Amino acid sequence: MLWVAPMEPCADNAALEKSCCAVAAQSRANSGRNFQKNSRPAIRLICFCLVALLTVGAARAADMLARRQWTVDGVVREALVYAPPSARTNAAPVVFAFHGHGGSMQNAARMFSFHTHWPEAIVVYMQGLNTPGRLTDPDGKKPGWQSDVGNQGDRDLKFFDAVLASLHQDYKVDANRIYATGHSNGGGFTYLLWAARGKLFAAFAPSAAAAARTRSQLSAKPVLHVAGTNDTLVKFEWQQQTMAALRKLNQCGDGQPWEGEKYCTLYPSKLDAPVVTLIHPGPHLFPAGAAASIVKFFKQHSLP
Repeated sequence: MLWVAPMEPCADNAALEKSCCAVAAQSRANSGRNFQKNSRPAIRLICFCLVALLTVGAARAADMLARRQWTVDGVVREALVYAPPSARTNAAPVVFAFHGHGGSMQNAARMFSFHTHWPEAIVVYMQGLNTPGRLTDPDGKKPGWQSDVGNQGDRDLKFFDAVLASLHQDYKVDANRIYATGHSNGGGFTYLLWAARGKLFAAFAPSAAAAARTRSQLSAKPVLHVAGTNDTLVKFEWQQQTMAALRKLNQCGDGQPWEGEKYCTLYPSKLDAPVVTLIHPGPHLFPAGAAASIVKFFKQHSLP
């Protein structure tokens, strides 16, 4: 197994934090003298500083993405891994995120950005190998993921196994909070992981994917499925069939709005395995805001 040393996190922006504290102190002093004259500019500056601090935090998380390598069956595989410093001492959840066919780990990190939505979690953006696509790229000139158990020597399942084993070696992984999500072909691989490694996971969140070949192999698990009504690649009708099968598998009741989440419907489950559908009006894409909904869903579920 080969490892590339992770990048060091950027330094704390102590000067910015000190400046915000100083402005706040000055604002408190001004409030006792002339609030209208002196405090409003200070309050605006405080708001600016708070936004700047949040921006620094997001950039800091992005800077901590490390490019790592594993050798699986003689083939070098790669992933971008975000691990918070606390993961070496405190149990941390793990999110695996998979790009679509023709995508990349860099694209997945930008599109999902789970490491900024959940900076306390370990997040892994894995890189697929060139593989034939079912709907596009029949010659396999672009990267993707195996479509069935046993396909291509289970190279991607073995890759997942190697990554998870190394995370257990290097960090304190919370084994009760491991999750998988992906878009398109990556969503299909998420369903494949559910079928082949389901006992390891607390919840799943496939996007723009159908599970026609794996549905019979799934066990009841919490799931959030993202689908676009105008998806003409992985047709919405196919995804509707998958979502209906999931509700039946998980013994779900009638749908209800999910805690004010846009486009989301919650189907409570008798098996404590709810189904949430995030159905947006767009085409074959990962919609803005879906990552935050997925993180919220994952945080609500863990293994018993």
